[in-house]
Amino acid sequence: MVVFLTSFSARCFVAAPDFRDRLLQCLGGPWPDPCDLKPRIRETMQQDGYRIESVTYESEPGDAVPALLLIPDGVSGRSPAPGICVWHQHAGQWAKGKSEPAGIGWDPMHHTGAALCRDGYVVLCPDALCFEERQDSSGRLKNGDYERFEFLRYVVAGKCMAWKNILDMRRAVDFLVTRPEVQADALGCYGHSMGSTFTWLVGPWEPRLRCLVGNCCLPTYAGIHREHLLHCFPNFIPGLSQFGDTFDLAGLIAPRPLHMNFGDLDRGSPIDEVRRAMPIIARAYQSMHAEQNFSFLIQEQTDHVLSDEMWRSTRTWFSKHLGR
Repeated sequence: MVVFLTSFSARCFVAAPDFRDRLLQCLGGPWPDPCDLKPRIRETMQQDGYRIESVTYESEPGDAVPALLLIPDGVSGRSPAPGICVWHQHAGQWAKGKSEPAGIGWDPMHHTGAALCRDGYVVLCPDALCFEERQDSSGRLKNGDYERFEFLRYVVAGKCMAWKNILDMRRAVDFLVTRPEVQADALGCYGHSMGSTFTWLVGPWEPRLRCLVGNCCLPTYAGIHREHLLHCFPNFIPGLSQFGDTFDLAGLIAPRPLHMNFGDLDRGSPIDEVRRAMPIIARAYQSMHAEQNFSFLIQEQTDHVLSDEMWRSTRTWFSKHLGR
């Protein structure tokens, strides 16, 4: 059974009235001015119906982000298409990042970038910090040890991992809009698990993303603390809980279209907390007379997966709001 609702009752927790400013302070402060992207194409691979360009671009000076750009056959500067950024999952598998959603190995369930490209979108799949090609260049730290090191390094600097992740995602959008094949006014993003966290993290700070979908991740701090959840580091923003919660970040995306998928058996997002959070996000949309731009799906007897029903709702949302 699937629950698909878009209207709700009043919220039970009120975020600080200056929540957006407080959020930026907790994240680590203002974003730096964009640096030169210095884009580079490393390799081109032709697939069935699309090509993949292995690219890099700089997020900060000297920090080159490896990514895979998927371009449907027939899409060009003369015939551009909407663009979608796909943020990969965590899964405790640091060797995989951009390659999984791009359809190059790993779990076919999450070859979502390749599937969206076959639907006609130009898709960008970047590596998050600490994953695939963005691991410790010194070779001293491996996997989770390097991720913990990076998280703590940013905390000592007065920032957090989420601050860096958001900066990197904004730079991904900067890169995507430079491509002539992309309709710069028709951009979206999608992510599963940690990629869903990335979606509601970047949404408030990237207005060029006009359509967003998160799959299977909106853990509230109440749920994390009650269940003793060890979530990935981007979920933890120092000092945030005195001003609001994760659902308040998602609410800042309003009025732009946002859809969220959940499984009721997903222990990473306790379903009672999800059900409490959905009305709060909905009220943010209602306050801007944009009720139609927020929806969610809770699929019963479903765990931390991308089910067929979740994927149908994802594709439908992008088709409705990006016109493909």
